[in-house]
Amino acid sequence: MNAHLQFDFTVNKKNNTIEVKREFAADLDLVWSAWTEAQLLDQWWAPKPWKCETKSMNFKEGGRWLYAMVGPDGDKQYCTLDYDKIVKLKSFSGIDAFCDEHGNINTTKPRSTWKNVFHQQKVNTLVEIEIGFETLRDLETIIEMGFKEGFTMGLQNLDQYIEAQFKLRNQYKKDNKTRVCTYLNFPGNTEEAFLFYKSVFKTEFTNGGIQRFGDLPSVANQPPVAENVKKMVLHVELPIIGNHILMGTDAPKEMGFTVTIGNNMHISLEPESRAEAKKIFDELSAGGNVSMPLQDMFWGAYFGSFTDKYGINWMVNCLIRETT
Repeated sequence: MNAHLQFDFTVNKKNNTIEVKREFAADLDLVWSAWTEAQLLDQWWAPKPWKCETKSMNFKEGGRWLYAMVGPDGDKQYCTLDYDKIVKLKSFSGIDAFCDEHGNINTTKPRSTWKNVFHQQKVNTLVEIEIGFETLRDLETIIEMGFKEGFTMGLQNLDQYIEAQFKLRNQYKKDNKTRVCTYLNFPGNTEEAFLFYKSVFKTEFTNGGIQRFGDLPSVANQPPVAENVKKMVLHVELPIIGNHILMGTDAPKEMGFTVTIGNNMHISLEPESRAEAKKIFDELSAGGNVSMPLQDMFWGAYFGSFTDKYGINWMVNCLIRETT
């Protein structure tokens, strides 16, 4: 954790609560997503070497998050969070409990009420957390189980995730201006193709040149990149004519892709905000086939792809940068 980020952890035995104030080096939009989207929670919620595994999640008032803390030996401890009140990008509250894999509550273990409040600061986001218990004994039991240590480690996982996200975002895009690009997929010869295009258009690669899979920083719960894939092209950008950008990547069979005529080219949209990205994605994909739902991806984007009802391939790629 960055020593300049606020972290206060207080046990208040007078009113049976744990009060936490934790600052994160990211904008409110990203931090909110990290606390409310299953695929992101799975990357940081559990203290290492444990990991979080969501079984189901319905983030709405009256909805439930059912998840397991999975140990290194595969042992699973299931928990639920039943959502009570949600104010988007501001706060949410709910009741947390231990349970079985079907969500049946274990009444022999303490339950707790959670209220998380999010505050956008100049360049960071502060999360204020209040966890309440029915009795002092319930509070003491949770503390004895190592809650402070485990929760602290989970929050540090989120720090690492945020750091990796912003490193990639800063590397691949320098501003939030909207763009429309053409994105090309190749089975392993992206570099050869783009060197050819470069010779034709007499332009230079932008945003750091050719980026390779081996350049990726390690991210919690992401498998390592295979040796024979590390030299392949992760991302490359080439201006051509009319302010248009040609982008490309290798989509190798080693990573489960099969490039064919039809899936080798997409229209890539880069909206200014996540809200606009979701609106465009939902409306354009209606009646079509969604190949990847909108979600936060390891390269630092809120990304989704689909084929519309007329057979045209689209990608929506929203890169939200830290505010300054």
